[in-house]
Amino acid sequence: MGFFTADLCDNFSDKTEVLGPDFQSYGGNRKFKGEVITIKLDKNNKDLAAFLKNNDGTGKVIIVDVNMRYFAVVGDNLMKFASDNKYEGIIVNGYVRDTVTTKDFEIGLIAKGTCPRKYIPVQDGQVGVPLIIDDVEINSGDYVYVDPDGIVICKEKLV
Repeated sequence: MGFFTADLCDNFSDKTEVLGPDFQSYGGNRKFKGEVITIKLDKNNKDLAAFLKNNDGTGKVIIVDVNMRYFAVVGDNLMKFASDNKYEGIIVNGYVRDTVTTKDFEIGLIAKGTCPRKYIPVQDGQVGVPLIIDDVEINSGDYVYVDPDGIVICKEKLV
């Protein structure tokens, strides 16, 4: 993949925003990029699972916000859905689980940490809504670039 986040920040400093340093990689791909699809969840991942199962993810990265509630919203089942539908990656402003096996999928998975429990009662989510993560506004249609140095958000495709 022909990009490095450091170079993007150097060459396009007026077009790049960077998410904070406390995200970790839990997927098989540590470097990925794509057009953003935003999803806001309230602890339960029902709407994220349905979206990943039913939509083509070619060239897309899902960014999920759960307001840092301590429940896992992505695990091996959702990684399989994402892999089957060719998503580039998932970024979670929250927690994931099944991390022994999530790294076996050749897509990116970035999150703030791990949690073994999921939220059982069904809660509705919202797709395509603006998110604010680490003081960065993120919208569906933005572009994201991820490598071991960090997560860069842009309003337009840079590479």
